[in-house]
Amino acid sequence: MPASSRSTDPASLPLASANEMISGIGMTPIEAVLVVGGLALVLARWLPPRFRRRVAIGAAAVSLASAAVLAVVGLRWQMIPVLVAVVVVLPFTARTMWGKPGGRRIRWWLAGPGSAAGVLAIVAGLGAAVAFPIPDFPTPTGTYAVGTTVIEWTEPDRPETWTTDADDVRALQAQIWYPAEASPDEAERAFYLGRSEAEANAVAEGVGHFLGIPRFVFDSQVVARTNAVPDGPVAHDLERFPVVLFSPGGGMGRTTNTAWAEELASHGYVVAALDHPYDTAAVRFADGRTVRRAEQVRRQERAGFDAYRLAERLAAVRASDLSSALTHLGRLDSGDVRSILAGRLNTDRAAVVGMSAGVGGAFQAARTDERFSAVIALDGRPYDGDPGPYDQPVLALTSQIGLEDNPTYLPDLGRALERSTTTAYMLTIPGTAHPTFTDAPLWMPPVPSLVGSLGRTEGNRIITEMTLGFLDAELRDQPTNLPGLFSEHGFSEHGELTVYDADE
Repeated sequence: MPASSRSTDPASLPLASANEMISGIGMTPIEAVLVVGGLALVLARWLPPRFRRRVAIGAAAVSLASAAVLAVVGLRWQMIPVLVAVVVVLPFTARTMWGKPGGRRIRWWLAGPGSAAGVLAIVAGLGAAVAFPIPDFPTPTGTYAVGTTVIEWTEPDRPETWTTDADDVRALQAQIWYPAEASPDEAERAFYLGRSEAEANAVAEGVGHFLGIPRFVFDSQVVARTNAVPDGPVAHDLERFPVVLFSPGGGMGRTTNTAWAEELASHGYVVAALDHPYDTAAVRFADGRTVRRAEQVRRQERAGFDAYRLAERLAAVRASDLSSALTHLGRLDSGDVRSILAGRLNTDRAAVVGMSAGVGGAFQAARTDERFSAVIALDGRPYDGDPGPYDQPVLALTSQIGLEDNPTYLPDLGRALERSTTTAYMLTIPGTAHPTFTDAPLWMPPVPSLVGSLGRTEGNRIITEMTLGFLDAELRDQPTNLPGLFSEHGFSEHGELTVYDADE
């Protein structure tokens, strides 16, 4: 059964239950109490005399208590306007709390603007919480619960590309989501952005620096928990699970597509998502080192360096990382490296997946490493300095983008699909935007121009259904007419399909 709830263990309450979002409103229960208490405090002055004092005292107590709890478990920036309103209004409400019922009050023409300003501040905080909620990850629908673990390894014979130290070798990190036994409801769930709060903060700081966005905007992601149980017990059946290697978008890290990865794992796949050090905005290793995006990469980007050549170089490094990850997973499966997944990984049936800039690495990995059995491109194009044929089937899912917006994207992708010596599919999904192919709709403002028009979870549902249909056909040898399968899953409703068949 899939994991169903997040931790209720009192020891983990400050970081789990206290930070669990109320579905649909973008706030935790404690934040909701603060908002209600703040509104009652601001509006107490306008109540009938017999209710005024009691409401003011209760609202003050509730507001101060919830503010104290938030100070302990973590105050998100969205609640600052609410706190300001409470602090400003509280001294004026003291007269209502301790004065005589029906006693003299501040003139209405003075109190009115102040109350209106307080209400506006609280509404602003509420709106910010709805626009930037704590990500509420959809419960996976497969028959397995989901476990997760993070692995690290080095390649002694591979010099690091992005540093000048001749003795520096490539160090890599990946997060794995895998089919697991159901854990108790009170089992602690994994942080979204890292193995710990410290790692989540380091990643948030790095992503903020990379995107030029203030760090506090990522407060919600830092406290968010997912459905997966860290190092949970692997599913007890004897199946060896097909492997899916994932390369995230430019500057993004291994957790970018967590909802997608958890859904695949619940259906019997092992998903290994890579961080690409010096390309990813921030990679936090277990020894405490944090590796930021390489300065030479940032400098070339700022200086208008040949963007395509830089993308080719980054893609080549990603391709090598993906092949290295598949090799390392083989060591885990064989027992050469100790792992809870020993004997459970079918590395002979492996797909490589890229999102955005990660598509370049995925295509190069497929062309150069015949161990990959299939390729999936999530809204990205190939970057390859030596384009050539490859033998794997491909599924390319794209956003609804017009040629006038990006005239080279779809033609470049189409030419890459034509180089497959078997069959490739391109499915354009209406209502999607580029971030729809990540977890972004779970935490970004629900503005169609930013994240598409499919809501916070519908885009992920469609994308994972298409992904699972393709993977089941290609990695599990299920005899399937893929165009027909896509039709059953709604491609005729959701998008347009182009088939590139090498035999035609």
